[in-house]
Amino acid sequence: MRTIDLTTWPRRAHFEFFRHHTQPHFSVTAPVDVTRFRAGVRERGLSYMAATAYVLGRAANELPPFRWRIRGEAVVEHGRVHPSVIDTEPGSELFHFCTLPYQPGAPAFLQGAAQALAARRAQPTLDEDPAQDDLLYLSSLPWVAFTGITHAMHLQPPDCIPRLTTGRFTEQGGRWQMPLSVQVHHALMDGRHVGAYFEAVQALLDDPGLLD
Repeated sequence: MRTIDLTTWPRRAHFEFFRHHTQPHFSVTAPVDVTRFRAGVRERGLSYMAATAYVLGRAANELPPFRWRIRGEAVVEHGRVHPSVIDTEPGSELFHFCTLPYQPGAPAFLQGAAQALAARRAQPTLDEDPAQDDLLYLSSLPWVAFTGITHAMHLQPPDCIPRLTTGRFTEQGGRWQMPLSVQVHHALMDGRHVGAYFEAVQALLDDPGLLD
């Protein structure tokens, strides 16, 4: 982790402009093509949740703005951020949170994710460490092909952790699509950064060797 020098940071004016907004977040929802990804997950017998967390986490780790966080009057850049997912409790409509340690390679990530999920299911909790911000908040609405979504969140102190949400797969013309919502803090990034994130996610979903 490093602290960004605000005196030389090209984004400083935009950071100061947006950080004091009462509601400084914005979100973008758009479909991504999961045709190749869906087939690859099924062929390998993998968890869609864990595999999707890998894709969303890898794309975020490859783009510095998704690793920036506000700490008081400072901005820090994490070297690595980790997906924090919502996992359902067996036989219940309730859920709990689980952090999946990010690894750049899919096999290592998926193995670590399985271990983390098993451990958390044995001791489910909604407790979070308020000081930990090297996270990405991931959630899923597999019942709805939504076109927009909002999230519950704290506004004070500022919560600048990106929120990434996926929805139900739908088929159109032999291709499979999935809605993806990206909510971020405007003091740290703009629409062009979110656009770059969607492009990075799609490139990963189209990569035939992604999960190997």
